[in-house]
Amino acid sequence: MKIIASLSVAAALLVAALANSEVTPPSKGETTNEARVTREPLKLPLVSPRVRISKGARRLLLYSDGRVVREYRVALGKNPADDKERQGDYRTPEGEFYVCVKNAASKFYLSLGLSYPNREDAERGLRDRLITRRQYERITTATDKGLRPPWDTALGGEIFIHGGGSASDWTWGCVALDDTDVKELFDAVPKGTKVVIEH
Repeated sequence: MKIIASLSVAAALLVAALANSEVTPPSKGETTNEARVTREPLKLPLVSPRVRISKGARRLLLYSDGRVVREYRVALGKNPADDKERQGDYRTPEGEFYVCVKNAASKFYLSLGLSYPNREDAERGLRDRLITRRQYERITTATDKGLRPPWDTALGGEIFIHGGGSASDWTWGCVALDDTDVKELFDAVPKGTKVVIEH
């Protein structure tokens, strides 16, 4: 009985010590204090904005005036490892693109359309006989003028940065962010912004 009483006293002292300490449990939805991220609003307009996406790291970096001002977690296509080659391969393309469309009515909340296929994709497609000479010319003419390239060829198209969540790779080849992140990015990035997607 004495041992049980001693353990009860020790437990009571431990509870009291914890109650008086400065350690607070994480609030609902948090795992640690490090999970809290406080960010100041972006200073808009950004200066020479550009975007760099690392497929391997699943990260999107937003630059203003040559320095990183935001880093977002991303999800990729269901077949994320390789470069996109054709319609329906579920791959996220790699290369240099630009924002050619801004869609505020996307079914994935908000979306920024990318200029895929680009000239390099068109050259590969023509070489591999996936597209015709006429389709090649339509793609290269559009990208030379900074317009939206054709999205109706065997190379595929409609590659967007959009919302819907970044927990796992689930898209048909697009880059997905959490909705709060894509809202901030959508508001900060104008059409024509350079986007580099790396392996």
